[in-house]
Amino acid sequence: ALEVGGGVLVVSQFTLYADARKGRRPSFIDAAPPEIAAPLVEAFADALRAEGIERVEMGVFGAMMQVEIINDGPVTIWLDTAELR
Repeated sequence: ALEVGGGVLVVSQFTLYADARKGRRPSFIDAAPPEIAAPLVEAFADALRAEGIERVEMGVFGAMMQVEIINDGPVTIWLDTAELR
């Protein structure tokens, strides 16, 4: 965002911390509760502003939202487990 003068939209997404080892649907039971996660999301947005990104917009924490985006670049998906099947 700094290099191109762009902005950042910060949207919390609990599905980023999912356990997909069993069954057909992921479990989100280990995701942080709202009283811990909400301040972390706010701190992340503040850190972006501190780095000089002037336009940082926030989603509504815990709300159902429809977000329209255009991604420019690769996507990285990291699957990690200490347990092997």
